[in-house]
Amino acid sequence: MGGGSKSKSSSESSTTYKTTTTTNPYVKSTTNDSGTTTTLQPNTALSKVYNFTNNNIDQLLNEYLNPSIDTATNQAQLNAYTKTLNDETRKSLENNIIAPLAQRNMIRSSQATDLYNNLAKQQNDAISDYTANLLTNSQNNTASMINTLMNLAFQGYNVVSGNQAQSLNTSSGNADKKSSGSSSSSSYGM
Repeated sequence: MGGGSKSKSSSESSTTYKTTTTTNPYVKSTTNDSGTTTTLQPNTALSKVYNFTNNNIDQLLNEYLNPSIDTATNQAQLNAYTKTLNDETRKSLENNIIAPLAQRNMIRSSQATDLYNNLAKQQNDAISDYTANLLTNSQNNTASMINTLMNLAFQGYNVVSGNQAQSLNTSSGNADKKSSGSSSSSSYGM
């Protein structure tokens, strides 16, 4: 993110910038005759967001373009759903259907087996539906994460740009004017 601005003066006049350092909790800008250089303050929210975004954007874009059930988050959600589904449906089948019928001698083992087989098919169908929805939601969640990170990074860009402008203006205001009519331009970068 450390970019800078360069000041240029017309050949007829020049401005000498007084070396000025402007800081805020997130960035530090130093301006002199060579321009403005800005660095992120280490271990701040802005530097962490910027580093995290840069270090993970490739993986996030890949997850967005190629959603997979194999990501740690998706596996955890699928495992939790499957365990809950299996536990609850088997308890319900045994407690609400098989046990009461067995106590009244109204069910044979082959009928109970058929009930369990039907339950297994229903569970597989439910897991398949959940997995499809999980992949769709995973892509949406990844897109939301990318959007959030990029917005935070662009907010950081605004902090950097503002700090650079403040440093440049302060330095220019404190400068010795060699002649009037000087012009300068600056560009801010990350």
